[in-house]
Amino acid sequence: MKCIYYISPTLKSTKEISEDLHAIGVGDWYLHIVSKDEGGLARTRLHSSNYLETLDLVRGGLIGAASGFAAGLALAAVSMSAELFGPDVPLLSYAAMIFVFICFGAWVGGLAGVARENKKISAFHEDIEAGKYVILIYAKKDQEERIKQMMASRHPESQLAAVDSSFLNPFAELKVS
Repeated sequence: MKCIYYISPTLKSTKEISEDLHAIGVGDWYLHIVSKDEGGLARTRLHSSNYLETLDLVRGGLIGAASGFAAGLALAAVSMSAELFGPDVPLLSYAAMIFVFICFGAWVGGLAGVARENKKISAFHEDIEAGKYVILIYAKKDQEERIKQMMASRHPESQLAAVDSSFLNPFAELKVS
């Protein structure tokens, strides 16, 4: 499944694009719109994006968990070699220490990620601030070409902005057109 990004200039155009995508078999579950005008999306019953798409929560959480793992591993190694808790501490205790640090790191990283715009969406920050609409279409392999053809023929006002292998990998680079 690929994520196809289009930029639409107006709410009216975005509504028409949504209707045409529904007509060719793209459901609301596979269609999300990022916009500064959340009220307009709600009034026209367009499926807006969710927090996982607009905030860097997942990426921040994963980075925090990795940092927590490294810190927990270092602390466990130091306390094991220096026998800070005594000579007969079971290995499960050190594993629990590492686990606590991973959880804490994921929590802190997730909180930091909530304060940042999603790395992939940030490429379109200027367009969103200018009042444009970024349409994310999660296309199955057999739908991808049909979507591009429909958009090119029926909606020349919209611009193909990027195609991503998948939105799910928060560390993958976005290839902006």
